[in-house]
Amino acid sequence: MAASQSGKSGYKLVVVESPTKAKTIRKFLGPDYVVESCMGHIRDLPQSSKDIPEKVKKEKWAQLGVNVDDNFDPLYCIPKDKIKVVKNLKDKLSGANEIFLATDEDREGESISWHLVEVLKPKVPMKRMVFNEITQEAIQKSLKDTRQIDFNLVRAQEARRILDRLVGYTISPLLWKKIAYGLSAGRVQSVAVRMAAERELERLKFKKSIYSGISAELEKDGVGFEAKLQSVKNTRVATGKDFDSDTGLLLSGQNVTLLDHKKAEEILSQIKNLNFTVDEVDEKPVSRKPAAPFITSSLQQEANRKLGMGARETMQVAQKLYEQGFITYMRTDSTFLSQEAIAAARKWISQEYGKDYLPSQPRLFDAKKAKGAQEAHEAVRPAGASFVHPGETGLIGAQLKLYEMIWMRTVASQMVDSRQLQVSAKIKSGDATFSASGMTIEFPGFLRAYVEGQDDPEAELAEKEVKLPLLKKGDKTKTNKLVVTDHETKPPARYTEASLVQKMEKEGIGRPSTYASVIGTIIDRGYVRKQGSALVPTFTALVVSKLLNKHLPEYVDLGFTSGMEQSLDHIADGDLDSIKFLKQLYNGAKGLKASVEKQEKNIDPEEARSIHFDNLPGVIFHVGKYGAYLTTHRGEDKVNASIPDAEAPADMNMETVNRIIEQKLHGQDSLGKDPESDKNVYVLSGRYGPYVQLGENDEKPKRVSIPTGTDPTQVDIKKALQLLELPKTLGKHPTLAKDVKVGIGRFGPYVVCEKDYRSVPKGQSLFELTFDQAMALLSTPKKGRGGRGAPLKILGQHPVTEDEIQLLNGPYGLYVKAGKVNASLAEGETADSMTMEKALELLNVKMDLKPAKKSSGAKKTKKKSSTTKKTAKIIVSTPEKQQVINPIKLRKK
Repeated sequence: MAASQSGKSGYKLVVVESPTKAKTIRKFLGPDYVVESCMGHIRDLPQSSKDIPEKVKKEKWAQLGVNVDDNFDPLYCIPKDKIKVVKNLKDKLSGANEIFLATDEDREGESISWHLVEVLKPKVPMKRMVFNEITQEAIQKSLKDTRQIDFNLVRAQEARRILDRLVGYTISPLLWKKIAYGLSAGRVQSVAVRMAAERELERLKFKKSIYSGISAELEKDGVGFEAKLQSVKNTRVATGKDFDSDTGLLLSGQNVTLLDHKKAEEILSQIKNLNFTVDEVDEKPVSRKPAAPFITSSLQQEANRKLGMGARETMQVAQKLYEQGFITYMRTDSTFLSQEAIAAARKWISQEYGKDYLPSQPRLFDAKKAKGAQEAHEAVRPAGASFVHPGETGLIGAQLKLYEMIWMRTVASQMVDSRQLQVSAKIKSGDATFSASGMTIEFPGFLRAYVEGQDDPEAELAEKEVKLPLLKKGDKTKTNKLVVTDHETKPPARYTEASLVQKMEKEGIGRPSTYASVIGTIIDRGYVRKQGSALVPTFTALVVSKLLNKHLPEYVDLGFTSGMEQSLDHIADGDLDSIKFLKQLYNGAKGLKASVEKQEKNIDPEEARSIHFDNLPGVIFHVGKYGAYLTTHRGEDKVNASIPDAEAPADMNMETVNRIIEQKLHGQDSLGKDPESDKNVYVLSGRYGPYVQLGENDEKPKRVSIPTGTDPTQVDIKKALQLLELPKTLGKHPTLAKDVKVGIGRFGPYVVCEKDYRSVPKGQSLFELTFDQAMALLSTPKKGRGGRGAPLKILGQHPVTEDEIQLLNGPYGLYVKAGKVNASLAEGETADSMTMEKALELLNVKMDLKPAKKSSGAKKTKKKSSTTKKTAKIIVSTPEKQQVINPIKLRKK
């Protein structure tokens, strides 16, 4: 649509961040508007020395990208991949009579708008339009209620960007010198690493405690129920909460009876022939209120718990939903719902569940912002004055699941309380007292729509109810079974993405809009790895956290980091001068620069890159160029051995250490011999996990990874020989006449033909995979980096090119594909409405245009583009130079 508008003159230019957002907004604007995407930030601090202009390259601050000697003046440049974007915007602006900046209404969005003005230098009127949902009403309203750029928000974003650059570029080189090259530090990232590392050390210190109890299966009036031993001779029986996790002993001052298995057996034998009599019954009606609508952090946590989505994936999917007009803006700290949202929710409640579920008055949630919250918006909710039902959106996959969760949570937040009846009973047998508890839902209320932690509210309702028979004092119960139960205390759980987000929010570390990128960064840079849903810290995380805690404690201190966030908030509110803040943090005897320079002299590299655990005397763990390794002694000799990546620090014990050392010194005991080669077969463990090996190390042996989920100790000679057959030829490709093979690599099982790989689905046995199944996998389109997977539909064959026409879902929405030609679906089209005829119409237009790219005109354009690229200047600009729209200086000096 933009292409057809580019020839118009006197139109209004609207600039947004993404093509999807532009596509959605175009639907609500008339022919007098041209909507273009700037693809996010068009300027940033230099990412490498190549971006730094020659005239400042020799300056001592050039690598920082910030002139720390001149009031922290930032060096902004246009990245190479944004040069064409900027040229397109300038071309569009040349024919416009007005420009509307429609970037997101937060600090980042405000900053993008300011950079656009700085680079485009519009000579026509500029207006800032803001909205928190992309609907017809919201867009039309924002056009009428425009404003100017909020420079307090711009200052806060610029201060954050500069602060992150100063911390990262000042501390990271210290880690390179003292631990290992390539490590990184970050203002929020390093605090997150510290939290994960400290939890791992808590697990390491943890002392397990063992205790026993008795479980009774009782029955009354044909209804069975469970009761557990609560006390003996009126003294409470010890449970997990009564133990000290550091010592494994009972906490002092606890008047409890500790039962081991033998004592529990003695009590059981004393009561097994006695009556069980109800001694006390207590009924308590309770009610539960629904949770507030989602804010950014609660959305990330719940998507992780219910949908198994990471914080980064959640925000990517939410961004697409927002840009397509399905939800309100997803970066928010407010639980506030507008009157139109409340009315829409109440309408759905009345229609879907009936008037009994509709409270007499709307439920209002406190709009007060969370600790250190940023700009307040509405809660994350379905967009518009009438919520689109999930089943009517045309969405699929992760987008549908996330939208449905947001829809249900929003509607549930306006429903009546659930009413429950809690029943507890004490039942005596001799000197022993047992307790039983139950809960019945008398009226589900909001639970009909949404229950935290489950996808199916109806199933969750059944699971939550624990029904007891009608009990009254003096009733005798039938004893069906008595068993001794053995228990052990558990170490503190490792953080998941959900619990880490929750902890960061509680402490005021970072902001909800940054949680996803922070967690993504510490995973990508090897500080934690995902094991199921748990974030397991690596040895690198432990040594880096140790160094920063010891030598630069302020920069990983929760209170200090939270204070920095609050200072940025004060800048956004106009209550703090950004330059003064940066000077205080960076300069002076106690500033960042001086602290790092001073501590660098005090850090011994050998000590910095090593760590030892109290429970493993004589063993030292190190981080080196090739990963983690341990050193210890065998007699007079010092021995070192690499630690497999799969070994978690808190799970290390002497048995594991000895196994790693023995494997290094003597190799693994052979499982047996391969009957064909007569070579020994071993099960070994390396940096990337366990594997089987054929032959000795000095003869370049064949190695094959053991599949994830297979216990290496359970691999016998038969299983090992099966693995060593891989990659295994299944047959010849019918058209390529090349071998089709199945194998297993670092990233899991695969099938391959002529370097064309496909992953084998989870649950499919490698050794039972047939040739036909392998061919079916190879015929499935490869999943690309943009998240495109198998086609949603095969529409048919193109009559001219004979290519298969597929309907796919990409990062910018639905599109059709034939060969190498892609075409986005027209506005309003869904997966269900797309037909072969419509697909051909879209693709034929693209195919007709394709030959034009090879014309002389195209070559001329290419040459012109090359000239543009050659003459494009790196733009160095500070907010003071902004004159057109800002009558006062943006940055105070």
